Amino acid sequence: MFCFDKENDMGKFVPFIVRSEDAQRIDVKIRRMNRSDAKQTEKEPVWQTSWMSDYMQDAAFEKYALKTAEGELVALAAYEILENDVMVHITYIESQPESNPTIVGRTKKYQGIGRVLIAYGIKLSIDHECGGTVTFEAKVPELAEHYVRDYGASPLPSFGGAPRYELSGEAAMKVFVTYLK
Repeated sequence: MFCFDKENDMGKFVPFIVRSEDAQRIDVKIRRMNRSDAKQTEKEPVWQTSWMSDYMQDAAFEKYALKTAEGELVALAAYEILENDVMVHITYIESQPESNPTIVGRTKKYQGIGRVLIAYGIKLSIDHECGGTVTFEAKVPELAEHYVRDYGASPLPSFGGAPRYELSGEAAMKVFVTYLK
């Protein structure tokens, strides 16, 4: 568990992604998802998941949009604040079709989308006094390996479902401080 002093503003969360074609750092904003963001997932190019579905519209999820300064929707994320369990569960993260490796293969428009949205989950965890702990599932084995190797995530019991992971303590801090200024 680590602390982030919001009152003394020891650091400001400044999210960014990287444009693949030229490795240019792109500052982004993370704001509450609105209906037009969700509707965009059903327009061409169609996203993997309709964020207009009943599941994604569940009021239990806090949903956020990741956008460039120009307003380009880069990704959407859904989080559950589990204060009784002292953690934030990252329910779902999805990148725009041009940056989603399961849609475009290896040539993605932007890099670092998942990392910044995991860091935002850590921020939500800190803001809700959950100590920076987040949990999430890995959709595919390559993601599971990536979470352990690159983020230091720890496996959790999955009870027959998708592999589950926790990011907390020093490992969560290393991801989070990437975005502090």
